[in-house]
Amino acid sequence: MRFLTFLSLIVLLNSCETKATKTEHSRPNIVFIMADDHATNAISAYGSHLTTVFKTPNIDRLAKEGMRMDRTYCVNAICTPSRASILTGQYGHTNGVKTLSDAIPPDAVNVADLLRAGGYETALFGKWHLKTEPFGFDYWKVAQGQGSYYNPVFKEIGIPYIVKKDEQKTMGYYTDLVTDYALDWLIKRKSDKPFALFLHHKAPHGRWEPAKRHLDFLSNVEIPEPASLWEDFSHRSEASRTFGTSISHRLAPRRNMIDDVSSKKWNAGPIDISGLNEKEQTQAVYQKYLKDYLRCVKAVDENVGRVLDYLDQAGLTENTLVVYTSDQGMFLGEHDYFDKRWIFEEAFRMPFIARLPGEIPAGSNTQALCANIDFAPTLLSFANLPVPDVMQGKSFRDILETGKKPDDWRTSVYYRYWMHLAHHQIPGHYGVRTDRYKLVFFYGLSLGSSGSIDKPTPPGWELYDLQNDPTEVNNVYNHPEYNEVTKKLKLELLRLKAEYNDSDDVYPDLQKVVTEYWD
Repeated sequence: MRFLTFLSLIVLLNSCETKATKTEHSRPNIVFIMADDHATNAISAYGSHLTTVFKTPNIDRLAKEGMRMDRTYCVNAICTPSRASILTGQYGHTNGVKTLSDAIPPDAVNVADLLRAGGYETALFGKWHLKTEPFGFDYWKVAQGQGSYYNPVFKEIGIPYIVKKDEQKTMGYYTDLVTDYALDWLIKRKSDKPFALFLHHKAPHGRWEPAKRHLDFLSNVEIPEPASLWEDFSHRSEASRTFGTSISHRLAPRRNMIDDVSSKKWNAGPIDISGLNEKEQTQAVYQKYLKDYLRCVKAVDENVGRVLDYLDQAGLTENTLVVYTSDQGMFLGEHDYFDKRWIFEEAFRMPFIARLPGEIPAGSNTQALCANIDFAPTLLSFANLPVPDVMQGKSFRDILETGKKPDDWRTSVYYRYWMHLAHHQIPGHYGVRTDRYKLVFFYGLSLGSSGSIDKPTPPGWELYDLQNDPTEVNNVYNHPEYNEVTKKLKLELLRLKAEYNDSDDVYPDLQKVVTEYWD
């Protein structure tokens, strides 16, 4: 694990000056750590099938000393829209960011800007990925777009955001470098204001390039397979059954999977699947994919540990809210998928772990339904700042501090994916998730969304009873015993669309589909 060589000395020399004394009226510092595509199944605190072979001890430490939220969801499982929702507390149709091609408006409501206006010193390091120059931060240093795992180009405040071909690269590994920058900023800051530090990792976004020190990690380990890797898609509706794939339903021949897991020079090396049957190819590619993905996660976990160690040594732990999350989930072979985008749990569900000693009970967890539009209101609540009416989310500070849901807390989460057939052939769809059920309508239209493909696909409904079918491999939409449940969920879906002003009135083609299929 890499450390700033001068860190411990500076901390010791300045500990008397930097130590925060927590009082009843003090506002906490905020450290918001966000990975990219980090699935809950790849965090050992969540106890998935991977926990027997892979651990995240530093992220787990946050869960042991704070709260693990088990039902936190993104409202659109794709990077740019989710990041916009996290910053603005709004759905994409409200803030204007529905797809990967949409830029966040420079006048959008922004939690960082509100924190800064409310007396916080704000900084951003790492991935921004919102098409525009970062705004709302006193200081920022980011890679434009995805950035490179190795020797990336960083832009910082005061330098034009556009990267030139001859731009100087920074030697090193992205995950380590952005943590270096964040710690250096913390050490050198002179302000007596509380700080809000946003540390956004690129990892473990594909294509996966582990740090050199991790190239052999897990090399002799057999990674357990998820049960739904071998899902029989015959239960699905026509609307989703044959989509999300290019040749078959198996991982090995799927769009760019072989390239994604084996073509980069920093990966542990290519795999040879020639001569293998389809099942053997799937198994080989799954092992390669998971190992490279988890190797990238390992570097993130190590660097989370570096941040926690600094907070301890600087006397900041007691008065700092630390959050660990991701911009959405990620399929790690579940449903025979990789990537995200679908409303199925592995992509829809996000990790969210928060620690604030004395306020968030250690070792706690909650089953409350929360969404990424709630993140901004929650941070503002901890900062004792008002939540603007234009934010569509709600603060879950009370849930973090008590483990109990307020009486008026949401009983469902509304989801919408706009990038019809783009990149991974996932149809446009929306749906609702309650404590027990998930109802999805695949409407199968591009609706003119940026980057989507203007080719209609069959519409259809799917219903999952998550209590009896937690892995979502049994679509019960046409089962008569669920007729009443379906009717109630359709009404709830309509209610949510009205609440969030997602009426679709401007899409006559969709209105025709709804009229025909909404029975």
